[in-house]
Amino acid sequence: MPAKRPSGRRVPRLVAIISGLAAAAVALSGCLYSMIPEARPSATSSKSPDTGGVSADLLPFYEQQLTWSDCATGMDCTTVRAPLDWSDPSAGEIELSVIRQRAASGEALGSLLTNPGGPGASGVELIRDSVDFAVGDALQQSYDVIGFDPRGVGESSSVHCYDAPEMDAYLFDIPADPRGSDAWTAERIEWNARFADACEAGSSGILPYITTENSARDMDLLRAVLGDTELNYLGYSYGTFLGATYAKLYPDRVGRMVLDGALDPTASGTDVSTIQAVGFESALRAYMADCLAGSECPFRGAVDEAMADLGTLLGSVDASPIPASDGRLLGADSLLTGIIAALYSQDSWPYLSAALEDTLQGGADVAFQLADFYYNRQGGVYLDNSTEAFRAYNCMDYPLDSTPEQLAAADTLIAAQAPTIAPYWSGPDTCQDWPYPPTGTRDPITAESAAPILVIGTTNDPATPYQWSVALADQLSSGVLITRVGEGHTGYNKGNACVDGAVEAYFLEGSVPQDGLRCE
Repeated sequence: MPAKRPSGRRVPRLVAIISGLAAAAVALSGCLYSMIPEARPSATSSKSPDTGGVSADLLPFYEQQLTWSDCATGMDCTTVRAPLDWSDPSAGEIELSVIRQRAASGEALGSLLTNPGGPGASGVELIRDSVDFAVGDALQQSYDVIGFDPRGVGESSSVHCYDAPEMDAYLFDIPADPRGSDAWTAERIEWNARFADACEAGSSGILPYITTENSARDMDLLRAVLGDTELNYLGYSYGTFLGATYAKLYPDRVGRMVLDGALDPTASGTDVSTIQAVGFESALRAYMADCLAGSECPFRGAVDEAMADLGTLLGSVDASPIPASDGRLLGADSLLTGIIAALYSQDSWPYLSAALEDTLQGGADVAFQLADFYYNRQGGVYLDNSTEAFRAYNCMDYPLDSTPEQLAAADTLIAAQAPTIAPYWSGPDTCQDWPYPPTGTRDPITAESAAPILVIGTTNDPATPYQWSVALADQLSSGVLITRVGEGHTGYNKGNACVDGAVEAYFLEGSVPQDGLRCE
């Protein structure tokens, strides 16, 4: 029988670790998503695959010749076959969707693979719709920029659980009983069990293979079929864990690698969620201080007083949800999701003020706009499967290793250091009834013999708190820490010339910055 988490235990929530949410200020300014004109497909060939050292059972995958077709303005796309089970390549195949923007100079230094995080965010969407957000112009000039949807995600062989109405009910319905009661807990457990059953029924047998280690092995396959002998990689948020896992598995194939907004590989699921709670509370206080300094803040008084008033607002909508124009009810969970979405970028703080002002006046639509952005929902339609893939990866990657005492200690810490959001942070374990036991481990990653790996941490990053970047840089035998002093999630390509210059000199010239570089 698969190992099960103890029934009914309360655990802190995990928040998506996605760099793309930091683009909220752009996306929320009106139209959330731009339309990409379709171009007439035309086939082009790829460079010869790198098959050095590949075992015979994997050669059919590593020897693939790629055929590319135009799929967006200035970009082309292809599909790569990968083993379903890397431990048994004969057990079946999956498909990986890949997009490429060729080097603008016409003379590429190589391929630069990118990942926006999640787990579950679409790398194809990131490059197709937001390449300038993902990669600075200097790198676009000199690299073929590659986006890909990891296994289980988006246009690759993907996890599927619910259609849009079912997902709306799962994410936004209000439980019938008071928060924290036995009946409330039982209802949430039942919702999670039905979701897990739907994921198993709708995902064509891929759930046990949706792991970061398998995805890292897929990334080596992509490197090889693109014709590169080493992996050049820019990973954001959760993408840092994917990159670090690659370096662990293939240290001698690491080329130039930057991990921005790092996840600590040793952190348990409980650790991650606890530190995130404290990080978002800290970011919320920074927002509140900035808000109170302006003339249009919906709150008054000192920061502590305003935070207490926000806590009262969360409690009010928890007790009496506010109806939105589309019929959904805004409770504390959805309001907190909207708050979190806006805290990924300081540029989004004005939208948070607008949402909180609207909520104080009895409205729900602006807060739901933020929550919908978090879930990539537009007009009642989910534009990707990021919520489903997020669950699939986390349920397989995080072992069942938190004791009741550790969970109680986490609750105590969150209550003390994140008092505003603490009442709404924990709930029944969403992986309790996942159909497969986790296979991941939470151990240090050293990647002995790897080339220098740059790790960027932002001092008040709410989603991947700064101490995780410090920890990863310390663990990696060749880790080099760059500190961006500031607010928001991730550090490269955010207007900090010090960070951008160091990253681009490294990718373009191989120049390794001094370990501990601090960018004010």
